Amino acid sequence: MGLSQAKVELNGFEGIVSINEPVLRYPGNPILTCHEVNKIWGSDSRLFTYTVHNAGMAEVTGRDGMSQTIMLFRSHIADGRSVIGKAVSDNGLDHWRVDARPFLLPATEHDIYAEGVDIDYIIESEAGGVEDVRVNPVGSGQYVLTYSAYHRQIPDKVVVMMAVTTDFKTVIRYGPISEQDMRNVVIFPEPDRNSKWVALLRPNDKGREVAGSGHIGGSFSEICTGFATSPTGPWQIGNVIMRSGHGPSAFQAKIGPGAPPLKTRYGWLNIFHGVRSTMAGHPYSLGVVFHDLEDPTDPSKIRISAKPILMPSASDCLVKESDYIHVPNVVFTCGALPGKDDTLAIYYGGNDTVMNVALANVEILNEMCDVFRLDPLTGKHLYSLKEIRN
Repeated sequence: MGLSQAKVELNGFEGIVSINEPVLRYPGNPILTCHEVNKIWGSDSRLFTYTVHNAGMAEVTGRDGMSQTIMLFRSHIADGRSVIGKAVSDNGLDHWRVDARPFLLPATEHDIYAEGVDIDYIIESEAGGVEDVRVNPVGSGQYVLTYSAYHRQIPDKVVVMMAVTTDFKTVIRYGPISEQDMRNVVIFPEPDRNSKWVALLRPNDKGREVAGSGHIGGSFSEICTGFATSPTGPWQIGNVIMRSGHGPSAFQAKIGPGAPPLKTRYGWLNIFHGVRSTMAGHPYSLGVVFHDLEDPTDPSKIRISAKPILMPSASDCLVKESDYIHVPNVVFTCGALPGKDDTLAIYYGGNDTVMNVALANVEILNEMCDVFRLDPLTGKHLYSLKEIRN
């Protein structure tokens, strides 16, 4: 079979991608590190940070009519907790301007809350840090921020919180999307055909029965749907629509939503992450899936590529020799932005340490989902290597 290739371009950074090499890494990576942030935050030793990674992204138009790219990045500060900072670029590639103070810190009584929420619960739940924010555009200039909140006293207890902003300055907290242990929530940017808002959730499936399987699942090996009449909830957890496989797969151990879905002519484009267990650790890779535009939660209409679009390499964490590296062999995205002529800019963390960007092409990603077909509910390959001989 012939292999397609296509051009990608973002503000002067351009090149060719193909089904064999579906992303083009920016030669200026990393685009933001702890060193640039510490030049701004470093006057307060309590905010000295060791990482900049896993950023939610948005493209907004300023009062002058010019487009700006907003990055809400995660940083580990000196005491081990994570906070969320904000940086702005005019071209989405370089010259990032970091705000003088973090954008989102663990909640206190002085923050702004929606009416009726349990403020004490939010404060308790966020005391261990806030991280991995997704910026979900939901229309009318509103963005729902979904982010992980870590409990200070209970190890690994995490809930996903919601907050709303319209100007990336003021944030109104709405509390947890669910009190269930959960990670990585993304919201589709418009309601479905039944006027319901749809989300992709990654609840901890350990200890609960996996629907239809008759056995107990592992930890974070499934992606479920969520439904609500409003993007700020209340949210109801729906059915499993994706599961990790148990064979030779980059997504063998765990999977989870990555960037909020983007609307394309091929369907809703969803960049997700997957984990594989190896003797040398647990590398994180990025995968691609398309959901049906009319019925995004129907597993029979979901197309997944068994081939990852991005796997970790030495070039994804270029740091000084004395720099701290948080988690080796990880690429992880919380945000992707559409560009011209099918170009997709994927913003991703390298080794949970630095921020990078790479370009992909929507048509190539669609072809991957047709060539490397994967069953969304079992993780099994839907193509045979015998086909190569025919």
